[in-house]
Amino acid sequence: MPLLVNRSSHEHASVKAPSLLMLCTEPPRALIELSAGLMLRNSLLKAAPHGDGHALMVLPGLGASDLSTGMLRRFLSDLGYEAHGWEQGRNTGARLGLEQRMRERLREIHTETGRKVSLIGHSLGGLYARELAKLEPDCVRQVISLGSPFAGHLGSTNATRLYEWLSGEQLKDIAPEQVARVLAKPPVPTTSVYSKTDGIVAWPCSIEGDNNDGESIHLRAASHLGMTACPSALYLVAERLAQPEGHWQAFAPTGWQRLVYGVQDHLPAALQPLPA
Repeated sequence: MPLLVNRSSHEHASVKAPSLLMLCTEPPRALIELSAGLMLRNSLLKAAPHGDGHALMVLPGLGASDLSTGMLRRFLSDLGYEAHGWEQGRNTGARLGLEQRMRERLREIHTETGRKVSLIGHSLGGLYARELAKLEPDCVRQVISLGSPFAGHLGSTNATRLYEWLSGEQLKDIAPEQVARVLAKPPVPTTSVYSKTDGIVAWPCSIEGDNNDGESIHLRAASHLGMTACPSALYLVAERLAQPEGHWQAFAPTGWQRLVYGVQDHLPAALQPLPA
């Protein structure tokens, strides 16, 4: 059985965090993307496919709250979906009782609607969404993560120190079995959206392994902070959500979509499995 590279070891920690230049340009790029999303909102609502209006739960990134996902949730609500925030305040990392509260929140939405819930998570929120789908698979329809570092070395982001400061947890102290659990794919369809111009998360850390109901989609020229607001991300999330339940298909860009999106069909060399 192949073993996934242990990216927490120095030997295989070849995936480096994005450059300082990419990091420093994050705020202005995100502001441009937010402005574009606002200006093109009505056009996007006309162009984006409409789904069946099922319930969604959107989880924010590190240091952020439901305020940061407001534009995405409003956009999806206007498409007819029942878009919920996570309602856990600011995301300061793993803290006592958070997992149980998220599970209760998910089960509450599932019970109220009587249907499976799609989970959308930005950055660290995407890791939470994947873990929730593993813990409550009967409640989850699909998972969409935006710039989430679930498949790489724990230090391959420019947010490591911020995470340790907010959570009080040192990444070097995380047990190997806990890392292995994060690497595992949820038992539901998954879409990982990443950008090679992400200034916070190294893009190879967002690549899903080879499987039949998982995919990795490249959002060309997108920032990390702007992934919940840029027009290309809004359209893509809507397109993925519009698929009928039980009939998930991998994204296959055509026409103009090929200019905006790319599909990663193999693991980068740094993340290739090693023989047992």
